[in-house]
Amino acid sequence: QVQLVESGGGLVQAGGSLKLSCAASGRTFSSYTMGWFRQAPGKEREFVASVSWNGGITYYADSVKGRFTISRDNARNMVYLQMNSLKPEDTAVYYCAATSRSVYLRRGYDYWGQGTQVTVSS
Repeated sequence: QVQLVESGGGLVQAGGSLKLSCAASGRTFSSYTMGWFRQAPGKEREFVASVSWNGGITYYADSVKGRFTISRDNARNMVYLQMNSLKPEDTAVYYCAATSRSVYLRRGYDYWGQGTQVTVSS
């Protein structure tokens, strides 16, 4: 079992940057694919990015490709999402999640954090 706690959200102007962090507990953290998702008001939760168990493979939604970077540090049980060139449409609650499935699957995640709010002003 994995417990996840996100941090790093906040208010930023369009064009700015934020780095989200996700702290994971559990001895088997390094065996999981990790992902970031987001949910804007009135919209369904959507996939943002994922990273394989060893960090060797990353996968992004088209909407964030080239602007966001996902990474992980297995020694510290941490996952990160560096967000650059932020746009108002990136405003959402961002969730960290873990799955034992492929990095290319956008669903079927087993464990979820509580979320952190990101607000991008125009």
